[in-house]
Amino acid sequence: MQFSESWLRTLVDPDLSTDALAHALTMSGLEVEETDPVAPPFTGVVVAKVLEVARHPDADRLNVCQVDAGTGETLTIVCGAPNVAPGIKVPCATVGAALPPAEAGGAPFQIKIGKLRGVQSFGMLCSARELKLSEDHAGLMILPEDAPVGMNIREYLDLDDTIFVVKLTPNKADCLSLLGVAREVAAITGAPLKDLPGQGAQASTIADTLPVRISSPDGCGRFGGRIIRRVNAAAPSPRWMVERLERAGQRSISALVDITNYVMLELGQPLHVYDLNRLQGGIDVRFGRAGETLKLLNEQTVTLDETTLAITDASGPIGLAGIMGGDSTKAGLETQNIFLEGAFFFPQAIQGRARKYNFTSDASHRFERGVDFAGNVRALERATQLVLDICGGQAGPLEDQIAKLPERQPVKMRVARAVKILGVPVSEQEMSAIFTRLGLAFTLTDGVFEVTPPSYRFDIEIEEDLIEEIARIYGFDRIPANPPVAASEMRPTQESRRSQHAVRHAVAARDYHETVGFSFVDVEWEADFAGNDNPIKLLNPIASHLAVMRSTLIGSLIATARYNLNRKASRVRVFEIGRTYHRDNTVASGELSVGGYRQPLTVAALAYGPVLEEQWGAAARQVDFFDVKGDLEALLAPRAARFVKAEHPALHPGRSAAIEVDGKRVGFIGELHPRWQQKYDLPQAPVLFEIEAEALFGRDVASYEDISKFPPVTRDLALVVDQAQPVQVLLDAMLAARHDDPACSVVQSVRLFDEFRPKAGAASGSLGAQDKSVAFRVTLQDPSGTLQDETVQGAINALVQRVEGFGARLRA
Repeated sequence: MQFSESWLRTLVDPDLSTDALAHALTMSGLEVEETDPVAPPFTGVVVAKVLEVARHPDADRLNVCQVDAGTGETLTIVCGAPNVAPGIKVPCATVGAALPPAEAGGAPFQIKIGKLRGVQSFGMLCSARELKLSEDHAGLMILPEDAPVGMNIREYLDLDDTIFVVKLTPNKADCLSLLGVAREVAAITGAPLKDLPGQGAQASTIADTLPVRISSPDGCGRFGGRIIRRVNAAAPSPRWMVERLERAGQRSISALVDITNYVMLELGQPLHVYDLNRLQGGIDVRFGRAGETLKLLNEQTVTLDETTLAITDASGPIGLAGIMGGDSTKAGLETQNIFLEGAFFFPQAIQGRARKYNFTSDASHRFERGVDFAGNVRALERATQLVLDICGGQAGPLEDQIAKLPERQPVKMRVARAVKILGVPVSEQEMSAIFTRLGLAFTLTDGVFEVTPPSYRFDIEIEEDLIEEIARIYGFDRIPANPPVAASEMRPTQESRRSQHAVRHAVAARDYHETVGFSFVDVEWEADFAGNDNPIKLLNPIASHLAVMRSTLIGSLIATARYNLNRKASRVRVFEIGRTYHRDNTVASGELSVGGYRQPLTVAALAYGPVLEEQWGAAARQVDFFDVKGDLEALLAPRAARFVKAEHPALHPGRSAAIEVDGKRVGFIGELHPRWQQKYDLPQAPVLFEIEAEALFGRDVASYEDISKFPPVTRDLALVVDQAQPVQVLLDAMLAARHDDPACSVVQSVRLFDEFRPKAGAASGSLGAQDKSVAFRVTLQDPSGTLQDETVQGAINALVQRVEGFGARLRA
C-alpha cells in the first residue's frame, strides 16, 4: 500500500512528525518499509508566466523570453525548450536558486546570471526532469492557467510531502485504503477521524435505472449502481487528483478511470464504469458456463468455466466479477452515458481466479481478502459526486440490491487469557478503550469481552485475533522483553542415534551438495520414478505442473542435475533430505502420519560425471555403482548393509539393488534407467540412492574389546560357483559359521577381493562356460594364543563345507 502523507492527513492529522507517524504505524503492525520525499530539495523556483518569445539573434534553437516571475520586474531568460510560448505558466528558477544535482551525490546546480550567445539570461525555465519530478524532458513543465505567479513551486505543487510505502500482512485487507489506514492512525494516536468529503446522497435528476439480477448470491452478495447521462468523458482530471494518484503509484488514464481508482484508494471499494450504450439489456451476476469466452480490458481473451463468477448481459459475459471488466462495454473518451457499478463479492468466489488466468488486478487483490460489504453505497455516492464535478452529467437514482451478506459472529475474549498471553497487566478499562478506538462493538460480562466485528474487518474470527488487536494498539514497544522463567533442563544425548543435522553433514562430507525441492511435483515424475499411477493430488496447486505430492526424491535430483548440466557443469553430486508422502495407515518409528498418509523422512543422493575433479594424480573415470555404494556404506558405518538384487521403476534393471539393514528393506541404489536417461536428455546415466533417514539415524554404540596380543593369520579361498549364484549368499553362510560352528570361532572377517569369469561361451581351465571364480580373504585370530596350523585348517575346512551346499567347490 502506497500513499502520500498529505492525503492521509486530510482524513486524520495527529500531532506527530513524519518519522514519528511512520514509527507508530510500524509498531502497530503496519510496517512502513519506506518514507520517500515527493521531490528532492531545491530552492528559488517559482511560478512564472511567459509574456513574450523571440528568436535568439545568434542561435536557431534558442529563444529569448520575457518572463513575469512575480519579482516586480520582467526577467529576460534564454530558453531552448521547444514548447515555450507566450501566455504559458511554467516553473522558473530565479538567480540564486539551487536545483537538484544532475547525478546522485553531486553538488546542487546553482543558477547565476549568464550569457548565452551574447544575450544575458536572468534565470532558467524548468522541465519536470530538471526538478527531478519525473523523467519527462520533452519540454517545459506546463502549469495550470490558475497557478498564481510568484508562488513558490514547492508550495503550489505540495512538494514538501512524503510517500509512505506500507507492507501489509494478508489479513489486513481493511488497510488497503486511505480510510482504513486513517482508522488505524486514529486508534493508535487518539486523533479524531475527519469526515470524508461527499458522504451525502447525490440528488437524482433523471429517473433512468438499469435492471440488475443476482443469479449467484453465493458469489455476489450485493450489487449497486446508477446511470449517469451526458457526461464529458474527455474532461481532464483535476491536478490534485492526478498528484494523489501518482503518489499512490497509479498513473492518470482518463477522468472516469481516475475517479474509480481514486475512490478505490480512498475508500477501499473497487468500482467499474460501463458504457451504457454498449450494454445489451440488464445485468445478471452469475457463474460462467463452459465454453464462454471474454475479452478483458487488458486485451487478454479468457475461457470461463462454472467456477468463475461473471458479470453478464444479454450478449453474454461482459466482465470477470471482482477482477476486471470486459473490452466490449468499456467506457472511452467518446462515452456520453455510463453505468457506475459497485458490488460486494464473497472472497471465496474471487480467490485464485485471477491467478488461474495468469494475471492480477487491484480489484482482485482487495476482493480476495475481503471488501467492506456495507461500503459500496458510500463509494458510489462519492464517485458520483466526483463524476458530476469533473465530467458533468445527470445522475439517476442509486439502485442497491442485497442478496446475501456475511454474518458477523461475535467473538469472545477472556481478559485473563489476554493478560496471560500478553504478559502485561492490561486492565479491562484499557481494553475497552482500545476496542472503542478501533470501532469494535462489544459487551463485557464477568471478565469476558464479546466483540462483534464490523463489516470491514474480515480478520477477526477467534480469540487470538482480539488479543492481537489489544497488543497492537497497546503498543508492542510497551511490552517488556523479559527472559524466560521456565527452568532449563539439559537433555541427554542418545549415543545410539544421530541427528538429522549430523547426517546432513556426513553426506556433505562425502562431496555432495544439499538441495531443497518442492514437496509437490509433476505427476509425470511420480509415474516415471516411482511407478505411482495414483499419486496424492493437491486440491489447489500453486502451478499446474506441481499438482501431486512426491513419493520419491529422485525427480527433484534429476531436475537439479539437468539444471546444472545445461549450465555447462560436468560433475554433479547433490543430495536432499525431505519427507515423501504415501497412502498408508501403517506408521513406523520416527514417521509422521496425518489422515492415513505416511510421511517418512527420506535421504536421496545423485552422482554424475567424473569421480574426481580433473587432476594429475588420478586417472579420469566416470562415477559408477560401486563409488556411490561406497559412499552409502560409509554413511551407514559401523552398521553393515546388504545389497540385494531387485528392480526399481527409476533404475537400470541389471545395475540396481535394494538396500537392507538389520533384515529390513530401507531403500534402493543403482544407475538411472536408460529409458529415463534418454527421456530427460542426460548424456550419461547418473547413479542414485534413496534410503529411509531412520536407517541413517540409528547407529551401534561402541563397545570395548581386548586387542589380541597374538598375530592374525590370513588365508585366501578361491571358489568356483555357477555364475547365477549371488556372492552375498556365500558370504552370509561363512559369516554365520562364526557363531554356529566352534571350529570357526577364530574367524574374524571374510572379505571378497576378486571375481573372474571366462569369456562368453568358453571354458577356462577348471572353470566351465557357466562358472565363475570368486576369491575371499579370511582373517583368523585367537585372543588367547598363537594359532596352530591344524586350527586354521579346521576353520577353513568348515567354511568350505558351509558353501558346498550352494554348489561351490575349491578351485583347482
